[in-house]
Amino acid sequence: MNGTNFQFFLAAALIIAAVPGPGIFYVAARTLSGGRRAGIASISGTAIGGLVHVVAGGIGVSAIILASAQLFAALKFAGALYLVWLGFRTFREAGRLPEQPIESAGAKRAFVEGIMVEAFNPKTAAFFLAFIPQFLDPAAPDPALQFMALGLISVALNTFADVIVVMMASKACSSLARKPYLLQRLRQGSGLFIAGLGVSLALARRPAAS
Repeated sequence: MNGTNFQFFLAAALIIAAVPGPGIFYVAARTLSGGRRAGIASISGTAIGGLVHVVAGGIGVSAIILASAQLFAALKFAGALYLVWLGFRTFREAGRLPEQPIESAGAKRAFVEGIMVEAFNPKTAAFFLAFIPQFLDPAAPDPALQFMALGLISVALNTFADVIVVMMASKACSSLARKPYLLQRLRQGSGLFIAGLGVSLALARRPAAS
């Protein structure tokens, strides 16, 4: 692609990465509920989940899903139910184990959950299909590779923004370490927030066909 297109893409992708969205709020909630290791693991998982959408968008799978009301609804409700279950499990564990160290959630589990949360979110697929094609070079021989390359850059920028958020949330947890009751309430609140993200996803509508 030409340099001008890439510069416009990079500027837009940077702005989008810096604007707080559901992904940023999710990794912040996971950090508050499980600590920095869980937050970093969640970021790694959501990055891989994002790459799943990038590849699916490049080869045309995402377009097929978004074009089908049934496939979109199935993916949407699977992701929504998973988020709601994850949120209430986080809430329950925070209430049952108020004195357990915040690192106890398990990085491996947080990593897998991050992949699942992002991979089952059709709104991510819709975003990539709406955003990236604006910057593709129609004269280039392989638009699919262009799509994937720009998607990879977008995922990398979003991941960098998530890392900053996790560091900030981890610092907040550390400052509350001497206030276990307040920290417990914060963890419970993060669980409810994750469940709320699931409800929001369940209410999402399929993008209108252009």
